[in-house]
Amino acid sequence: MRLASERRSLLILYLSRHFIRKISRRTQLSGYILPLNECCSQSVLLLHNMVSATATKFLLTALALAARVAAHGYVQEITLGSTVHTGYLPYNDVYVTPTPERLIRKIPGNGPIEDLTLIDLQCNGWSEGGYVGSAPAPLVGTIAAGETVTFNWTAWPDSHKGPILTYLARAPDGVDIRKWEPGTDAVWFKIDHAGKDKDEKWAADEFLTTYSVKIPPKLKPGQYIIRHEILALHGAFAYPGIQSYPSCAQVQVTGNGSAFPTSFVSFPGAYTPETPGIVFNIYNGWQPPPYPIPGPEVWTGGN
Repeated sequence: MRLASERRSLLILYLSRHFIRKISRRTQLSGYILPLNECCSQSVLLLHNMVSATATKFLLTALALAARVAAHGYVQEITLGSTVHTGYLPYNDVYVTPTPERLIRKIPGNGPIEDLTLIDLQCNGWSEGGYVGSAPAPLVGTIAAGETVTFNWTAWPDSHKGPILTYLARAPDGVDIRKWEPGTDAVWFKIDHAGKDKDEKWAADEFLTTYSVKIPPKLKPGQYIIRHEILALHGAFAYPGIQSYPSCAQVQVTGNGSAFPTSFVSFPGAYTPETPGIVFNIYNGWQPPPYPIPGPEVWTGGN
């Protein structure tokens, strides 16, 4: 009896982990709880025939919880100067005909990137599900050097504490940014970041859904990708654990400046498991600020 009970417990643990991982991804792509029955009904029926009704009820509760916590976030709107643009909406745009044209590059859903070696880290993606990286968007917004970009995120979980970072990458002269994919080239430089302040408040807590960044006033004009991301640290006490939520917008920067950095990073490549700030336990009350924000220093040469 005891052996049979232990076997049932192991089966429940295995299937629970399998289903939770599966339903988490499904809900990120679909945006609805409904796929819970679609993806798991046959397996739950099998489980019901093998274990007690109590165990099955426990599993269904775990699945429902996984579906709820699968909600994360993405940039739903971007304001360039005073002009507001709707972001790419993964739970809307794919169902609209014709497909709305956006200046933010396509994302598969609201889920995180956890593998720092994948191209998904650059502008989002889900390689495991067949969405390898992102792709250029059809539109290009316009902003003058010195103006402010404001990112409007969807509702952000208050448990997902961490820094907010913003990078730029300039398309080569003569190359249309609507066709440009940086790949693994080192073309990115950081123009802003915020982590943990002296009052121990996290950027992702303080700004929660809206965050603004100024384009360097003396920046050389041209076409740029703005890469904006939140790094969630609630699971970053080991690697893998940190979660990246990147979003990439295509803009034309205008102005008369000539400043441009000489040092760049790549995505993937800028972050590794050994990079300070990638592994960090936010639950250690004794761990004082400042938090070591990952990536290069903020470029200030355009100020």
